[in-house]
Amino acid sequence: MKIVFTGGGTGGHFYPIIAVSEAVRAIADEEKVLDLQLYYLSDEPYDTDALFEQGIEFRSISAGKQRLYFSFSNFVDMFKTGLGILEALFTLFFLYPDVVFSKGGYAAFPVVFAARILGIPVVLHDSDSVPGRVNIWAGKFAKRVALSYDEASSFFPKETTAVTGQPIREIVREKKPEGAFEYLKLDHTVPTILVLGGSLGAEAINNAILDDLSELLHKYQVVHQTGKAHYKEVSARAAADLAMHPNKGRYLAFPFLNPLAVRMASGAAWIVISRAGSTIFEIASWGIPSIIIPIPKKVSRDQESNAFSYARHGAAVVIKQDNLSKKVLLAEIERFSADPARYEKMANAAKAFASPDAAKKIAQSLIEIGFSHEK
Repeated sequence: MKIVFTGGGTGGHFYPIIAVSEAVRAIADEEKVLDLQLYYLSDEPYDTDALFEQGIEFRSISAGKQRLYFSFSNFVDMFKTGLGILEALFTLFFLYPDVVFSKGGYAAFPVVFAARILGIPVVLHDSDSVPGRVNIWAGKFAKRVALSYDEASSFFPKETTAVTGQPIREIVREKKPEGAFEYLKLDHTVPTILVLGGSLGAEAINNAILDDLSELLHKYQVVHQTGKAHYKEVSARAAADLAMHPNKGRYLAFPFLNPLAVRMASGAAWIVISRAGSTIFEIASWGIPSIIIPIPKKVSRDQESNAFSYARHGAAVVIKQDNLSKKVLLAEIERFSADPARYEKMANAAKAFASPDAAKKIAQSLIEIGFSHEK
């Protein structure tokens, strides 16, 4: 059986693919599926180590973005997309997979378009409460549509659509309290705030943390994923601001947290501060209350909707980025400390929101459709 995965551009597109591939391999081993071959078609591999670990072969396909604002790059990228469609047609024709799984995004369009022309069944998953344009288009002919948010259901045909939740990699799905404080050299007696600004970091969140950092460290310790591009700047400012601080050792900045470090950090975390991408579902699986700071609507069409959808379940509070002035974040953190009953209620709501079987459900559909197509 051959399965092609496609999507890309962000970790929110890529890592759910890895989660589904893990589940596909587990089911294939259980059901004795012979000669399972997995491929990832996109404009870049994103994480070559993750692909290698899952035995997924990467094939490069050109792809161009279509921005929602005027840009000369839109004109150039039209040709990239056209080339990508030709490359995808050629690649899929010779691979001829049994099913294509798409996470959407600009990198998925050439592959899904080619799959439709060649009559190869498509299954897609969308992680947002407001689906992306490629997925809305592909949902009209996809065999199955899986969603993380119920709010997205209205964009797709009822007969092919199901809310499965978000596929999450095994290694980050469950927090690991055992050894977490020792691994990160943290103090067991001090509440830990975990800050995740997404795989690329978030300058607005970084600045908000730094603005309140001196006061935060009197009561809390902070594990801060800054993003690789922001790490030097954040570290330099923190070092200057905390030079004489008695608790400066309570602040730990990292450019990026690998899966093991994320699992350990989640095991130590008391609350999480995050953007409103796919990380929401990891936080929910950990059962930790959170403060969600979505990317503004004028930049991202889905993050504010994601954030408020999650908050309506009672698992998080939302601070809009435009309201992120000095002391606002500190005040919200203090509210968690002041009300243990509220904290416990939010932790339970997070656990209830999580969907631990999402990857398995999607993988089972891929294998069923793949078998049907083989016949």
